[in-house]
Amino acid sequence: MSEKFQAHFSEDQFDPEKWSARVFSGDVTLQSVTIHIRSPVLSSVGVYHLQLHMMTPSSRISYAVGSFVLLCNPWLRGDPVYMPLDAQIQEYITSDYGVLFMGSHSNVSMRPWSFGQYEPGVLEACLQLLQVSPQHLSDKNRDYFRRADPVYLSRVICAMVNCNDDLGILMGKWSGSYTDGVRPTDWSGSADILHRWVSSDCNPVRYGQCWVFASVLCTVMRVLGIPSRVVTVFNAAHDTDSNTTVEEYYSSTGEKLNISKDSIWNFHVWVECWMRRPDLGPEFDGWQVVDPTPQERSGGIFRCGPCPVVAVQQHCFSAPYDTPFIYASVDADVVRLILRNGQVVGRTVDTEGVGQLIYTKSIGSDKPQNLAQTYKSKKRPQPSDSPTVLLMMAPSQSLRMSGVLPEPEPCSWSCPVSGPAYLPAVSHEEASSDLEVSLNTDGEPTVGEDIAICVTVTNRSGSPRDLRVHLDAQLKDYNSGAQQSFWKEQKEVHIQPDDVLKLRHTIPSSEHESVLAGDDVVNVAVVVKDVRTKARVLDAQEFSMSSPQITVEIEGGDSIEMRKEYTAQVSFTNTFHKTLSGAVLTVEGFGLLQDKQEARLTLMQPGDKIEKNVSITATSPGTKVLIATFSHRNSPSVVSRCFHKVSITREWH
Repeated sequence: MSEKFQAHFSEDQFDPEKWSARVFSGDVTLQSVTIHIRSPVLSSVGVYHLQLHMMTPSSRISYAVGSFVLLCNPWLRGDPVYMPLDAQIQEYITSDYGVLFMGSHSNVSMRPWSFGQYEPGVLEACLQLLQVSPQHLSDKNRDYFRRADPVYLSRVICAMVNCNDDLGILMGKWSGSYTDGVRPTDWSGSADILHRWVSSDCNPVRYGQCWVFASVLCTVMRVLGIPSRVVTVFNAAHDTDSNTTVEEYYSSTGEKLNISKDSIWNFHVWVECWMRRPDLGPEFDGWQVVDPTPQERSGGIFRCGPCPVVAVQQHCFSAPYDTPFIYASVDADVVRLILRNGQVVGRTVDTEGVGQLIYTKSIGSDKPQNLAQTYKSKKRPQPSDSPTVLLMMAPSQSLRMSGVLPEPEPCSWSCPVSGPAYLPAVSHEEASSDLEVSLNTDGEPTVGEDIAICVTVTNRSGSPRDLRVHLDAQLKDYNSGAQQSFWKEQKEVHIQPDDVLKLRHTIPSSEHESVLAGDDVVNVAVVVKDVRTKARVLDAQEFSMSSPQITVEIEGGDSIEMRKEYTAQVSFTNTFHKTLSGAVLTVEGFGLLQDKQEARLTLMQPGDKIEKNVSITATSPGTKVLIATFSHRNSPSVVSRCFHKVSITREWH
């Protein structure tokens, strides 16, 4: 920090609210002395310079002893980030390994992530992040003073992880070519990203998406001593107009339309940080949502939080920061509208789909812990005259009137859904209350295999029905709208009174093999029309495609010693029923391999294996991730990806 701390020798007791130093022992012959220094409990995070002054009645000699870094202290009871349980501190501070949950709620996938807080240069990068923040550059003294507050720190760092308003770490990109950077799916750890940011003189690293932004934020917070964990919300709502409702539009033949500014992300990843909230009161202490993915502005800057999780659960929408937006992300209603010639001809409301699962890594285990109940109250808000519920019905307006939130600003987020937003006219063709439809997939949809779908139609009326059934399948970006349909089907059916009809359909692999790859998301919808009454009912399901397995085996097991060479055998077997051309197996791993290594085959017959042996050496302890990918010429992207965890121990002498 700019001010130098001067050690004053005193036998007085340490004052927990002041800087103090005490001489404990000395040796005149060796000209040495032992001094214990104590910082106040509420000290600012940063680099401190220590000077020692030796005084005699006739002289004074000063020494620049050196520098030290002061961080938040979750072990200290009085610290705002104090965490009482050792197992929690081990998981949320000292562990450099995490698990990210991705995919869809019906097909959750997981991948390891190396937070890398012990990698050389990572601490320095995190401290530099504070030094180049707009808050520091505009008023250094005020910034230094406020760094004792983890609420302030989390808002500064959250904004600095994305580069939208500052010299931040990551640039986001959700579509198009990634040839001028790194695909977000190719990252496996934070250290590489932080090293690149520093070495480029604080130019943004290309590219990140939500899980990359969140993982880097988690690394920086843990480095600075703030307990943090990465959290995935499955079916997360992006509510742009703050009405806690998300609208989705479908054509009368089941095609999902991109005409809403709102969207449902199949998964969205943010961070929870542990801290006290003296600005709100002890009832809001604990886990706080901090989301660095640039979606909407908070206080004029692309950041989100810290928002108390308990405020979301209790619907306390006036609690800063960004509580209404977080609430909608985990508990919004989804209104699905069927359009025909610009008119609404069918409508369904889903009150359970958003935030079905909210996962984080369990303490001491890779298994998911579901946090949904910490966010979602069993009793949802209902319209009434109470001020709390009125605030819920129009949160953005109420908060701006109270001065908590600024006036809305145009969103320059780089991944909007396409198409204009409009309010369709309402038709008298309403959905029949006695006709129901549901859609489900049979088994786990896998790349290269047929996709089996079952549509269940229930007729609760006393009359027979003639029905027209439309099905539609589309590739969908996990965080925005659906693309052009790649499969459609239509059929006429007759259903008896009070009967249940099961209709089975198959999307052949030949219909999607040139469209879908591993981890891709598919939206399948069914619209059932009563031919006589024109009433329509809709159901839709989104799922992620599973991938064939890549096998990774490391000589001697998955725990290796530093600076020793080991062999990793990576292989992929063609489980498809066809020959693959131009097969490529790629292996890489930051901290294990210097460069990417590849194996290639011109043709892979069904049952053939492609294999690559690589030599790996770790130069630092902790957890590393070995990444293997498989692709072939006829696939639109990577067919399969594998993340293999490797534990590194120090070498023994």
